[in-house]
Amino acid sequence: MVAITLPDGSVRQFDGAVTGTDIATSISKSLAKKAVAVRVDGELRDLFGEIGQNANVEILTRDHHDALDLIRHDTAHLMAQAVQELFPGTQVTIGPNIEDGFFYDFAREEPFSTDDLEKIERRMAEIVDEDRPTRREVWDREAAIAHFNEIGEHYKAEIISDLPEGEEIKIYYHGDWHDLCRGPHLPSTKHIGKAFKLMKVAGAYWRGDHRNAVLQRIYGTAWASEKDLKAYLHRLEEAEKRDHRKLGREMDLFHFQPEAQGSVFWHPKGYLIWRQLEAYIRRRLDADGYAEVKSPQLLDARLWEKSGHWGKFRENMFVVPDEVPSTDDEGPVLTGEGDLMALKPMNCPAHVQIFNQGIKSYRDLPIRMAEFGCCHRNEAHGALHGLMRVRQMTQDDAHIFCRDDQVTEETRRFLALFARVYEDMGMTDIAYKLATRPEQRSGDDATWDRAEKALADALTAAGLEFDYAEGEGAFYGPKLEFHLTDAIGRTWQAGTFQLDYGTPERLGASYVDESGARQTPVMLHRAVFGTFERFIGLLIENYAGKLPFWLAPVQVVVATITSEANDYARETAAAFEAAGLRVDLDIRNEKINYKVREHSHAKVPVIAVVGAREAEETKVSLRRLGQKDQEILSREEAKTALAREALAPDLRPV
Repeated sequence: MVAITLPDGSVRQFDGAVTGTDIATSISKSLAKKAVAVRVDGELRDLFGEIGQNANVEILTRDHHDALDLIRHDTAHLMAQAVQELFPGTQVTIGPNIEDGFFYDFAREEPFSTDDLEKIERRMAEIVDEDRPTRREVWDREAAIAHFNEIGEHYKAEIISDLPEGEEIKIYYHGDWHDLCRGPHLPSTKHIGKAFKLMKVAGAYWRGDHRNAVLQRIYGTAWASEKDLKAYLHRLEEAEKRDHRKLGREMDLFHFQPEAQGSVFWHPKGYLIWRQLEAYIRRRLDADGYAEVKSPQLLDARLWEKSGHWGKFRENMFVVPDEVPSTDDEGPVLTGEGDLMALKPMNCPAHVQIFNQGIKSYRDLPIRMAEFGCCHRNEAHGALHGLMRVRQMTQDDAHIFCRDDQVTEETRRFLALFARVYEDMGMTDIAYKLATRPEQRSGDDATWDRAEKALADALTAAGLEFDYAEGEGAFYGPKLEFHLTDAIGRTWQAGTFQLDYGTPERLGASYVDESGARQTPVMLHRAVFGTFERFIGLLIENYAGKLPFWLAPVQVVVATITSEANDYARETAAAFEAAGLRVDLDIRNEKINYKVREHSHAKVPVIAVVGAREAEETKVSLRRLGQKDQEILSREEAKTALAREALAPDLRPV
């Protein structure tokens, strides 16, 4: 007898081995029709696989959130079938799921075209209608290698040859077409549905090695429903419009160039945004009891070795020899045998050095130490992405040195600061995650248990719901992750909060407790924005360039309808500037509609239009970005209202 325990706690008895289909049928025929997979003791399996022992079982239908990965995996196989039927002789290699979709790498001499993608999509839809059944076989390794070589699938034979000894060679069939795969898969092609789209073709090296052959990679997306697919394609369309790199050029905020890979050239308007954010967060930190410091860019490699970063991040650090001028003609020499220095990739070891100056008492804690620290990380060229992934970055970084009994309160305090700041930024949809110990880490399990519990307790004390991100913590301690949902439904990770028992101990930090004994402080690593670069990129995309009035680099353009109003326009611009507004003056000999279009394209929030009538009546006509209606106000009323609106959120009257 096999006892199957269902999610509701009920138990069903079967005479022998049973499949997921059998279990679903025993519950209801309608469930059996909708079932696509089964979870056995937590492991996702094929619906048609046998269960020969007592187990906890859950039946999954297409609308289950875990079914989406199966749909995408099967769609990758579906695409490979269509490609090989339409283009005989094409070899398949690997085809995994990725975020929002899948890809498959193909070996084919002739390149795929856009028209080919349309043909492949049509054939995929036909195969869905054919309802090809899925089955799984386990083959002998040598027989599998011989088979794939025989049918000309040499890449697949190589993959099998490289699998560890003893690993099962699973072959999945969809009708007659078959492929090496770990699975699981849907019961038939019918269950895939037609909510898929092939997106693009790109080149890819076999196994990611530039010394190997170049393959053709077709990317696709797949969803559980047409509605979800349309929503995703709409997000992509919106994302393209909101791309911060495109808007950065249009708004004249910043640029990149090859001579400084991964570093930003900030233009005056872009740096105005930076300065507003820096002034805002500095005021918030001052009010919350932080002391600002400044630490060196270059630090000796021995300090990085001692902190543990050298072993973990060495390949991502910019390293330079510590040289001194020579007194002879041999050029500069090292200060010592093999002496090296590195540009800091983070600020934490330097902050411990500041903490270590002088004796600290338990009464001095917590010490909240902040720095707008410029850091460098040697990111791969292919990973660089505008402001979102750079090599030179500035963090709104801080470290809190505290006692064990202060961890919960300091965490709660930071969470309140974080929520307040993001509310001011107009971003309130925040998901919290607790990232736990990674495989490679420093410290013993008891220390990690204590650290993870401390953060979990703090989140609970703050009344926040959270999920766990298993194995995603920093090498020195667990961390809180803050996932923000933007205006078009995308999720971004911003800010950080990490609990660290190890770094202060490794770097000799200590305080004197109430009994006179030396104790090691807890170190809390935290940033609200994360990096200014990435956060500004996030803001630009979230607001599609239409930044909140207080952040806009140019808040008002005073534009003339006729040259008769030029003097009045100059007076108006001067009055607005005197009230603290950031103002441009446009008295060019151009039509007003042209000026309005141009400044709207540059995302200027307010255009103050003045003509002969406005000059005579000392008024302005305000046009707000994205609105058709105009507001006629006296110049004094407009100045007062706009100056109030231009205040940063923390400076506005309550």
